[in-house]
Amino acid sequence: MMAQAPIQFDRASGALEGANLWERTAALALVTGSKISSHFSHMGYIACANLLRKTLPERNIAIKLNPDAVFEFPYGDGYWSKLLNRSYNYEDELELLFADSIDVDYTLLDCGANYGYWSVLVSSNPFGAHKAIAIEPSGQNYPKLANNARVNGGRFETMKCAIGAARGTARLSGTKHEAFSIAGDPSAGGEEVPVISLDDLIEDGRVAATGKYLIKLDVEGVEIEAIKGGARLLKADSVIMCEEHGSDRSHAVSRYILEQTPLKLIVFDPRSKRMETVTELSILDRIKVSTHVGYNVFGTASAFWQDRIEALNAKTARRMQ
Repeated sequence: MMAQAPIQFDRASGALEGANLWERTAALALVTGSKISSHFSHMGYIACANLLRKTLPERNIAIKLNPDAVFEFPYGDGYWSKLLNRSYNYEDELELLFADSIDVDYTLLDCGANYGYWSVLVSSNPFGAHKAIAIEPSGQNYPKLANNARVNGGRFETMKCAIGAARGTARLSGTKHEAFSIAGDPSAGGEEVPVISLDDLIEDGRVAATGKYLIKLDVEGVEIEAIKGGARLLKADSVIMCEEHGSDRSHAVSRYILEQTPLKLIVFDPRSKRMETVTELSILDRIKVSTHVGYNVFGTASAFWQDRIEALNAKTARRMQ
């Protein structure tokens, strides 16, 4: 039996096309749930959406993120359905930097790409049509990532592997597609996946040792290992963007960047609306207010990117006046 064509949703206009009555009703529930749960960091939203999904036929929804970016995922998916709420912004501190870097000739390394949201967006014309390499180890997630590359004209590269400290293999396990990890106990089952380091991308000729890079590290518990494996790449004009979990009150990733690497640690402070250079980890106690979500921190040794971030802060300050 041929798969049904995806439901279409345009985030700019709010138009929902190709959905039956029950699917339209579900969309209303998903949007309402996102709006209500946004007041407490979307706690409980994923579980409720995934329950609702069980009542829906299996088909994709194709979300038009902008006129040149389509992002497809299974309709009712608990993690991504928040995009149906047009007032919801996904990881807006990253979007701030991407939107400000349209004119920079950089490559996105999208590590732990999941279904490829950032690769779809950054390779689109409104974001500067940048080169992107989307890296995802999961046998469950990778076909959805490859599909998003296909529906966007094959404009970004995909690789099925995990990022770690060195080349090898690891066991990937977990129950949520947005939280698969190679950090767990190898005896926990899961699938065996190849592992490469960031610097192997240089060795293998996929990227140049010189160049400008924005490196998204969403690698669920192996961020420090990934940083260790990217010493050479991080000497280039690069910024790493790592997720710190809200429940980690020791701020392990930030602590490692600050104390064990030559990188400057930068974090978006919602209070000042600025990208603040962190010298004292206590600022994260204030910023990481929710224990069940991730917070992005930035690390760079590049004068070029530090200047760009300072200029971005100045622009933001002028807009706020």
